[in-house]
Amino acid sequence: MSITLTENAAKHVANHLSKRGKGVGLRLGVRTSGCSGFAYKLEYADEVKPEDLRFECLGITLIVDPKSLPFLDGMQLDFAREGLNEGFKFNNPNVKDACGCGESFNV
Repeated sequence: MSITLTENAAKHVANHLSKRGKGVGLRLGVRTSGCSGFAYKLEYADEVKPEDLRFECLGITLIVDPKSLPFLDGMQLDFAREGLNEGFKFNNPNVKDACGCGESFNV
């Protein structure tokens, strides 16, 4: 089981953790939401809970709760700038369908 980052995503996370002046990594998860069933949760983590799973990629610690891992296994997180927009892109091989607005997905 694994989750990876692209170089762009790793640089972006490292820069934000440095600017924050604290944090142990990036926490990824899913929650029930939207018209397709699930939405991604993404936040900078200041601690690792005993039940959390940790993945190391390009110098960044990715933290995932055990319930979210089956939905995220094999995912690659990218960070892209397109025109005036920028943000994380979730390249998740588990997604079977996504809603039209792009806010939620199902597996």
